[in-house]
Amino acid sequence: MAGEKLETVEIVKEKGESPNIKNLGDFWNFLKKELVPRGHIATPFNIISLPIMLLGYVFIVLRLAYGLGKPVTNLNQEYPWGLWIGFDVVTGVAFAGGAYVLCFIVYVLRAEKYHPIIRATVLNGFLAYLFYAGAIVLDIGRWWNIYNPMIGNNFGVNAVMFLVAWHFFLYMLAALVEFSPTIAEWLGMKRLRKILGAMTLGAVIFGITLSTLHQSGLGALMMMAKSKIHPLWYTDFIPILYFVSSIFAGLSLVIFEGSISHKVFGHQLDEAHHKHYDDILVGLARICAVTMFGYLFLKAILLVHEHAVPYLNSAMGFWYLFEVIGFILIPCLMFISGAQQKNTATIKFAAILTMVGIILNRLNYTFIVYNWYVPLSEKYWPAPMELIITASIILTEVWVFRWMVNRMPVLRKPPAWAIEKH
Repeated sequence: MAGEKLETVEIVKEKGESPNIKNLGDFWNFLKKELVPRGHIATPFNIISLPIMLLGYVFIVLRLAYGLGKPVTNLNQEYPWGLWIGFDVVTGVAFAGGAYVLCFIVYVLRAEKYHPIIRATVLNGFLAYLFYAGAIVLDIGRWWNIYNPMIGNNFGVNAVMFLVAWHFFLYMLAALVEFSPTIAEWLGMKRLRKILGAMTLGAVIFGITLSTLHQSGLGALMMMAKSKIHPLWYTDFIPILYFVSSIFAGLSLVIFEGSISHKVFGHQLDEAHHKHYDDILVGLARICAVTMFGYLFLKAILLVHEHAVPYLNSAMGFWYLFEVIGFILIPCLMFISGAQQKNTATIKFAAILTMVGIILNRLNYTFIVYNWYVPLSEKYWPAPMELIITASIILTEVWVFRWMVNRMPVLRKPPAWAIEKH
């Protein structure tokens, strides 16, 4: 019955029919129907992810009730930036960079080839900011004071934290406006869809501007720890490195997540999307290769400019080369090879390596090479509860993404009445 219901809903969506919502009662009835699970519930993914999510929620309550001390986290005065800042926030925002890059390519450069994946990319970016920015609450000792950076209390309006907080908030609004036509189509609100569609280009330009600011702004936060970050990683150009790396980090996630969605939600895609998807991956690989080459060139210049070359002949130097060569240079060459030969398997593997490299880079700044002179036995490493909470946040985002894609015209074509105005 669940499979028949899903098939019926998909047929209705493909015909372009919309819910007949005339009042608040109709809306709630429609929403209750949409909240009903579709398809098989006891899937391997659900069976594995649901217990982790529930356990993570319990740990979140414990963290909010009892603070950041043990056993919830291993954070201390010497290591204030842990997994939640290093991965949930700093790395997560870098991966969300695919949204502003794709929006620039599609809406500003008018590269229509990438239009089939723009909605899924914007949705992923919006959810990333919503969940990862929300993770900041977990990392603040007195979490009820989360509003302080927004009003400049104890920071001042000239502080980097004030700017980053507002950039986060405004970009989430911009991403919501960019995605809102999809929500209007889902609800069958034709007049609202027309209004929101007219706002898209303005929201895109505003969002791109904000992205260049807060991607680099996160890098500026790292500059406040000059005496604690190893000289091979510290530079006055960290904001630029963060911004450039967010381009290929975001597009690598688009390749990775898009490849999974292409299989999981393949029944929603039309024949043209299936036919041209490989060309989309090749195009994204070329963009990644170009930006990664620029990033490597900038890293080489800074290595000389900052007089950091002598540090390469050390344990930290070998770790630096492992990051740069293993997860930037090699994936860059793989992207080039994959694009030239149109080998999507190579491109996908390069995207995975690049994502690992971005995670490694951001964690290096926040705790691996942070306090680099401290003995290994005294360094911070994430506590089990920190790992489970992070996993629960990521899995919750996946569940929300899946729910929205299965109900809204994210990957499938918009309703017939909306295509003319699309």
